[in-house]
Amino acid sequence: MLPYPLLALSLILMWLLLNGFTLGQLILGIIVAVFASWGMASLRPEKPRLRKWYLLPKLFFRVVFDVLKSNAQVAWIILRGRSRKTTPGFVVLELRVRDQIPLALLAVILTSTPGSAWLEYDSNDNTVLLHVLDLENEAQWRDTVANRYESLLMEIFA
Repeated sequence: MLPYPLLALSLILMWLLLNGFTLGQLILGIIVAVFASWGMASLRPEKPRLRKWYLLPKLFFRVVFDVLKSNAQVAWIILRGRSRKTTPGFVVLELRVRDQIPLALLAVILTSTPGSAWLEYDSNDNTVLLHVLDLENEAQWRDTVANRYESLLMEIFA
């Protein structure tokens, strides 16, 4: 009945936290959780194969540091206003990683970092279109994604 019981329980709890606890909300939350669990089961996500799980904290702290640094840079751009010209632009990055889970994590990392957004992934060419708020150096962006994130994700996941 419930292929992902923890997902269903989490959804019910979140539903009740957002909508308040009543008998009707509980029943509606259970219905939503059951259907979401069935939907997730029909997707049949692959199980992540962690080869070097001990590198996950390194990735986590690297991303947190980069998000904080990027927040400061974007805030500085906003506070300076028009006194400093920014050069927004698009970068096409060729990726080495092809597995779904590392690709999804890379998309989350790049989109959660202020000043950049993952726009489009082309599975035929294995490229991603990235929008950057202040694109001063395309090569630096390519190098950052390839060496700072992609190589570590490839090392973590088999």
